[in-house]
Amino acid sequence: MKKLSLEYVVRKPKIDIKNPPLLIMIHGYGSNENDLFGFAGELNDDLLIISIRAPYTMAQGSYYWYTINFDANNGKFTDKDEAKESLGLINTFLNEVHDNFEFDKQNIFFLGFSQGAILSHAFSINNPTKIQHVLGLSGYLDNSLLDNPDKLDSKIDYFVSHGTVDQVLPVEAARDIPVFLKKHNLDCVYKEYPIGHGVNPSNFSDLSAWIDQRV
Repeated sequence: MKKLSLEYVVRKPKIDIKNPPLLIMIHGYGSNENDLFGFAGELNDDLLIISIRAPYTMAQGSYYWYTINFDANNGKFTDKDEAKESLGLINTFLNEVHDNFEFDKQNIFFLGFSQGAILSHAFSINNPTKIQHVLGLSGYLDNSLLDNPDKLDSKIDYFVSHGTVDQVLPVEAARDIPVFLKKHNLDCVYKEYPIGHGVNPSNFSDLSAWIDQRV
């Protein structure tokens, strides 16, 4: 593998295709690049799939995009500086992918889970011309990471899903995402599943079908 600014793993298209669609996977807090990559073998054969590792180390094999702090009075809150730095690193990595891989520059997917979904939403809104599709699983929209959401001019479409019994990120936060997107005339498929903080077979089947329609 080529050495880029973030660690990553790759699944090349299963068939011989010139300029394949690109799917970037962005894992959640405390995970690594191999977590979501477990889905890669079951996703559309045409895709070039690259799963990336967050820059901050929690323990061996465990990484995160930004610190989640806990305050006795205010509960959980995000280290915004680290989150914005990670957004910059993802942008740099995407530029490096442009320089080092052959793919369709007009058919780029981000698939993020939890913290990765939060960053995927923020990246797409801050960089509306760089990607075309976002799958945000078990995340929410963090308005503090958005540069200028009121002037959003984009044609990105979204698949957003969440578990109704998620105890890590309550489903109520996710329900704000389709409201925001539809306010800005962006296409959004929003689905809930009777699960916790994860992806069940029905969720995977739905997101896979959504990808297939756009490949």
